Order: sequence, then structure tokens, then C-alpha cells
Amino acid sequence: MKVNTILFPSSFFDGKKVDEDIQNEYEAALDTGLWEVILFNYAKWFNEGKLVLSKAIEEPINAVYRGWMMKEEQYTSFYEELQKSGITLITNPIEYRYFHYFPNVYKAIADDTPGMIAVPLASAYSLNDIQKRFDRFMVKDYVKSVKGTDFPKYFTKETTDAEFKEAMKIFYKYRGELISGGLCFKEYVDLASYGDKTNEYRVYYIGNEVAAVSRNSLQQDFTAEPPRELIDRYKRLPSPFYTLDYAELTDGTWKILEAGDGSVSGPSEGQDLYSFYRAIYHCLN
Repeated sequence: MKVNTILFPSSFFDGKKVDEDIQNEYEAALDTGLWEVILFNYAKWFNEGKLVLSKAIEEPINAVYRGWMMKEEQYTSFYEELQKSGITLITNPIEYRYFHYFPNVYKAIADDTPGMIAVPLASAYSLNDIQKRFDRFMVKDYVKSVKGTDFPKYFTKETTDAEFKEAMKIFYKYRGELISGGLCFKEYVDLASYGDKTNEYRVYYIGNEVAAVSRNSLQQDFTAEPPRELIDRYKRLPSPFYTLDYAELTDGTWKILEAGDGSVSGPSEGQDLYSFYRAIYHCLN
């Protein structure tokens, strides 16, 4: 399967220009000399559900999507509309859903990630049961957390029902209609720190190969990377393009904190994008 096309979203304001937030990726992909680039109209797709491409597709092609996260139903429609236009994305809707919802991936990485209890939306749960399992726990939905807000970083065995209910009002204020899948109650772990930075890495897996390992918490270059044996352990999860985020704990061990679909997982700040797009190409071809 030859893959030499990248699909990017256009600018919201100009369908003929790439999204301003992805400009650096767009330029890096072109600079490699390996990729053809196609844009889809951001405003038409995300506001109207209409697929408008920057060029006509004369023969069927395979492509890599790099852009914004979509809900699973929207991605399925996106995939199907692209197929009608002659483009098949390397990640199908089933593979996208697997990495879109963390509880799906959890079973495969359970040995190397903090413990978790997942509760579908509208299902009942007991704070007491969660507290029996975890000394401390954090809350997110199946896709995202609300870190960086006034929502508590974690809860403890001493957290009362009343305190928890008040805190969850804050959670729903931030996630609101964006909430996806259900709630995840995850064991809270202490991360190693170097100065004021933790030691976290994002690993991109493409075509069952490790394509990129990049520092993901603005830490200094001298910090250790995740053990290679640990990284290689997860090269064959059921998708052609995904990410796992690793973090060093205070006891020196490493855990996977997050997983994501590679199409919508952003690069680390300062990541070498030229090398990244070369790696994507060579892992797929």
C-alpha cells in the first residue's frame, strides 16, 4: 500500500490555505519532498458536514490525516465521504474509536498504566467503591481531562460525597456537551520532577514501528527516556498510527499515562517535524 499523501485542514478563514495552527507541520511535510498535500475546507466540514477538497482526486489514493480531533461519529462520516472522493485514510473508523476512548486501550496496556475504573455515561457509580480501590484518584472522561483548570488534580479516601459532587459540577462546566463516552476514575501517581518539569515522553507508533520518541513536558535534554523494552512492548496495538504518553514516576519506574489516535495527537513542543514526517513516510512505505 503506497502512502504518500497527507490530508490537513484548511484555515477557517481561507479554504485555500492550511490551518494556521498546523502551518509548521504542513511546511515540514513538504520540505521532506516525500509527500503530496491535500487540504479539506475546515469551515465547510466542521460547521456544515460538507467535504470540500483543495484538488480533485483522479485515481484512488491512501492518505494520512493530520488535524483536529473529531467525535467518533464525525470521523466515521469523514472517512466515508473521503472514500467517495477517492481517498482512503490509513486509520479506519474502528481503529480510530479504539484509541479515541481510553478504556478501549486500557485492557491492552493495563500492566503498565495506573489502575482505572470506567463508567459509561448515565451509569451509576459509588464514590465509596472507588475509594476502596484507590488511595488517590483523578477524574477525566473517556477522551480528555480538565487539567489546568480549578478542578482538583486528585481526590483521596477522605473526600466526602458532598465535596465530590461539588467538584464534579466544575468538571461538567468545562466538559459540558464535549463529554465523551463516560467517566474514568484513574489511580493518581506521583511523577518524577527535574526542577519544575516532569519527565514525560510522547511516542508515535506507525505501521508497527516506533517512528518518534519526543520529550513532552519541556524537560531538559539530560533526562532519561522510557526503557526501550517498554516502548517496544506496545508496537503492535490494533491501529496503524497511534501515540502512547509515558512518564517517569518518583520511584524511577515508568507508566503509560495516555493513549491517542496518531492522526489527532499533536507533536511535542520543539519536536523535529522534518524528521517526524520522514519517519511517517518510511514506516508506511
